[in-house]
Amino acid sequence: MFKLLFFSTIQSLLLALTQVFLKLGLNRMEPFGFNRIFFKSALFNLPFVSSGLCVAGASLIWFHIVKHFELSVAYPLISISYVFGMIASILIFHETVSLSRWIGVGFIMVGVIFLTK
Repeated sequence: MFKLLFFSTIQSLLLALTQVFLKLGLNRMEPFGFNRIFFKSALFNLPFVSSGLCVAGASLIWFHIVKHFELSVAYPLISISYVFGMIASILIFHETVSLSRWIGVGFIMVGVIFLTK
């Protein structure tokens, strides 16, 4: 179970980083259009490219997880990414998180504990 939790945590961290880099990258991009300016703004946008690399890494880890562990336990562990996303929203984007959201994150973590026991 420790291996599954380890791989799921790394994968969840990469999934959260995917969203952080995506938000940062999209804020730097030109408005969408089928033109050279838009595609250049995407290709030379380091956060946007980093988002793609993170989702690729998360997918490779997910392939390993699905192959070697029970899906009924592994799939719900993806919810750990919500915790990382919440922490990133505070530390990187300086968002305010209400008590009810923290309670929701607490329930997610309790669920993760139950799943791994």
